[in-house]
Amino acid sequence: MKFDEDTYIDLLLYILSRSYNKPNIGKTVLCTLLYFIDFNYYEQYGRLLTKETYMKSKKGIKPKHFSRITQELIDRNQLFLRKEPYYNRTIHRYRLAVIPQVKFDSDAAAIIDSSLEKLSHNNATSISKYARNDPPCHIARLGEKIDCRYVLLRNREYSTRKLKVKNK
Repeated sequence: MKFDEDTYIDLLLYILSRSYNKPNIGKTVLCTLLYFIDFNYYEQYGRLLTKETYMKSKKGIKPKHFSRITQELIDRNQLFLRKEPYYNRTIHRYRLAVIPQVKFDSDAAAIIDSSLEKLSHNNATSISKYARNDPPCHIARLGEKIDCRYVLLRNREYSTRKLKVKNK
Protein backbone atom coordinates (compact mmCIF):
# COMPACT_ATOMS: atom_id res chain seq x y z
CA MET A 1 0.00 0.00 0.00
CA LYS A 2 1.82 3.09 -1.28
CA PHE A 3 1.18 6.45 0.38
CA ASP A 4 -0.87 8.73 -1.90
CA GLU A 5 0.80 12.08 -1.30
CA ASP A 6 -1.35 14.07 -3.73
CA THR A 7 -4.62 12.90 -2.17
CA TYR A 8 -3.19 13.50 1.30
CA ILE A 9 -2.25 17.07 0.42
CA ASP A 10 -5.66 17.65 -1.17
CA LEU A 11 -7.40 16.27 1.92
CA LEU A 12 -5.30 18.36 4.30
CA LEU A 13 -5.96 21.54 2.31
CA TYR A 14 -9.66 20.71 2.03
CA ILE A 15 -10.01 20.21 5.79
CA LEU A 16 -8.25 23.51 6.44
CA SER A 17 -10.42 25.34 3.91
CA ARG A 18 -13.61 23.94 5.47
CA SER A 19 -12.55 24.79 9.02
CA TYR A 20 -10.72 28.12 8.59
CA ASN A 21 -12.99 29.94 11.06
CA LYS A 22 -12.94 27.30 13.78
CA PRO A 23 -10.69 28.30 16.68
CA ASN A 24 -10.29 24.68 17.88
CA ILE A 25 -8.57 23.30 14.76
CA GLY A 26 -4.95 22.81 15.72
CA LYS A 27 -2.45 20.07 14.98
CA THR A 28 -4.02 17.43 17.26
CA VAL A 29 -7.54 17.95 15.90
CA LEU A 30 -6.25 18.04 12.33
CA CYS A 31 -4.30 14.78 12.72
CA THR A 32 -7.30 13.08 14.30
CA LEU A 33 -9.63 14.31 11.56
CA LEU A 34 -7.27 12.85 8.95
CA TYR A 35 -7.36 9.53 10.83
CA PHE A 36 -11.16 9.40 11.04
CA ILE A 37 -11.65 10.36 7.40
CA ASP A 38 -9.21 7.69 6.23
CA PHE A 39 -10.62 5.00 8.53
CA ASN A 40 -14.24 5.92 7.76
CA TYR A 41 -13.40 5.63 4.07
CA TYR A 42 -11.81 2.23 4.75
CA GLU A 43 -14.94 1.10 6.56
CA GLN A 44 -17.06 1.93 3.52
CA TYR A 45 -14.77 1.00 0.62
CA GLY A 46 -12.13 -1.40 1.98
CA ARG A 47 -9.16 0.90 1.39
CA LEU A 48 -7.68 4.03 2.92
CA LEU A 49 -8.29 7.21 0.96
CA THR A 50 -4.70 8.48 1.40
CA LYS A 51 -2.99 5.20 2.33
CA GLU A 52 -1.39 7.04 5.27
CA THR A 53 0.10 5.16 8.24
CA TYR A 54 -1.27 6.27 11.61
CA MET A 55 0.55 5.65 14.88
CA LYS A 56 -0.84 5.68 18.42
CA SER A 57 1.04 8.00 20.76
CA LYS A 58 0.57 9.46 24.23
CA LYS A 59 -0.71 12.70 22.70
CA GLY A 60 -3.10 11.01 20.29
CA ILE A 61 -2.88 9.88 16.70
CA LYS A 62 0.18 10.70 14.63
CA PRO A 63 0.04 10.43 10.83
CA LYS A 64 3.46 9.29 9.60
CA HIS A 65 3.81 11.90 6.84
CA PHE A 66 2.11 14.88 8.52
CA SER A 67 5.23 16.81 9.58
CA ARG A 68 7.01 16.36 6.26
CA ILE A 69 3.97 17.32 4.18
CA THR A 70 3.07 20.37 6.25
CA GLN A 71 6.68 21.57 6.15
CA GLU A 72 6.75 21.15 2.36
CA LEU A 73 3.52 23.15 2.05
CA ILE A 74 4.98 25.86 4.31
CA ASP A 75 8.16 25.95 2.21
CA ARG A 76 6.05 26.33 -0.98
CA ASN A 77 4.07 29.17 0.64
CA GLN A 78 0.79 27.26 0.43
CA LEU A 79 0.45 27.03 4.19
CA PHE A 80 1.74 28.82 7.23
CA LEU A 81 1.94 27.83 10.87
CA ARG A 82 1.06 30.08 13.79
CA LYS A 83 1.37 29.19 17.42
CA GLU A 84 -1.52 30.87 19.20
CA PRO A 85 -2.83 30.88 22.75
CA TYR A 86 -5.87 28.68 23.21
CA TYR A 87 -7.27 28.90 26.71
CA ASN A 88 -4.27 27.99 28.92
CA ARG A 89 -2.36 26.15 26.17
CA THR A 90 -0.69 26.87 22.87
CA ILE A 91 -2.36 25.66 19.70
CA HIS A 92 -0.41 24.95 16.50
CA ARG A 93 -2.75 26.39 13.88
CA TYR A 94 -2.15 25.79 10.19
CA ARG A 95 -3.53 28.47 7.88
CA LEU A 96 -3.95 28.44 4.13
CA ALA A 97 -2.02 30.99 2.09
CA VAL A 98 -4.42 30.51 -0.85
CA ILE A 99 -7.82 28.88 -1.16
CA PRO A 100 -7.29 25.51 -2.85
CA GLN A 101 -9.40 24.20 -5.73
CA VAL A 102 -9.74 20.65 -4.41
CA LYS A 103 -12.29 18.19 -5.75
CA PHE A 104 -13.06 14.67 -4.58
CA ASP A 105 -15.38 12.13 -6.16
CA SER A 106 -18.86 11.99 -4.64
CA ASP A 107 -18.10 8.92 -2.48
CA ALA A 108 -15.01 10.47 -0.94
CA ALA A 109 -16.68 13.88 -0.55
CA ALA A 110 -19.59 12.31 1.34
CA ILE A 111 -17.24 10.58 3.82
CA ILE A 112 -15.06 13.66 4.24
CA ASP A 113 -17.94 16.07 4.75
CA SER A 114 -19.84 13.80 7.16
CA SER A 115 -16.67 13.20 9.20
CA LEU A 116 -15.97 16.93 9.40
CA GLU A 117 -19.57 17.68 10.34
CA LYS A 118 -19.50 15.10 13.12
CA LEU A 119 -16.05 15.81 14.56
CA SER A 120 -14.63 19.22 13.63
CA HIS A 121 -16.30 21.01 16.55
CA ASN A 122 -14.15 19.08 19.07
CA ASN A 123 -11.08 20.49 20.76
CA ALA A 124 -7.86 18.48 21.10
CA THR A 125 -8.82 16.94 24.45
CA SER A 126 -12.30 15.82 23.46
CA ILE A 127 -11.39 14.46 20.02
CA SER A 128 -8.40 12.57 21.45
CA LYS A 129 -10.59 11.04 24.14
CA TYR A 130 -13.17 10.08 21.51
CA ALA A 131 -10.50 8.55 19.23
CA ARG A 132 -9.00 6.45 22.05
CA ASN A 133 -12.24 4.45 22.20
CA ASP A 134 -12.46 3.83 18.45
CA PRO A 135 -11.63 0.09 18.14
CA PRO A 136 -8.62 0.46 15.77
CA CYS A 137 -7.01 3.01 18.10
CA HIS A 138 -8.14 1.28 21.29
CA ILE A 139 -6.60 -2.05 20.23
CA ALA A 140 -3.24 -0.57 19.15
CA ARG A 141 -0.48 -0.20 21.73
CA LEU A 142 1.42 3.04 22.27
CA GLY A 143 3.97 3.54 19.52
CA GLU A 144 2.32 0.97 17.25
CA LYS A 145 0.72 1.36 13.84
CA ILE A 146 -3.08 1.56 14.04
CA ASP A 147 -4.54 -1.29 11.97
CA CYS A 148 -7.41 -0.09 9.78
CA ARG A 149 -8.95 -3.58 9.57
CA TYR A 150 -10.27 -3.14 13.11
CA VAL A 151 -12.90 -0.68 11.85
CA LEU A 152 -15.00 -3.78 11.31
CA LEU A 153 -15.30 -4.00 15.11
CA ARG A 154 -16.82 -0.54 15.46
CA ASN A 155 -20.08 -0.11 17.32
CA ARG A 156 -22.89 2.27 16.30
CA GLU A 157 -21.22 5.30 17.87
CA TYR A 158 -18.22 5.03 15.54
CA SER A 159 -19.50 3.07 12.55
CA THR A 160 -20.25 4.80 9.28
CA ARG A 161 -21.93 1.75 7.76
CA LYS A 162 -25.62 2.02 7.10
CA LEU A 163 -27.26 -1.09 8.45
CA LYS A 164 -30.08 -2.39 6.31
CA VAL A 165 -32.97 -3.78 8.29
CA LYS A 166 -35.56 -5.90 6.51
CA ASN A 167 -39.16 -5.31 7.45
CA LYS A 168 -41.06 -8.53 8.08
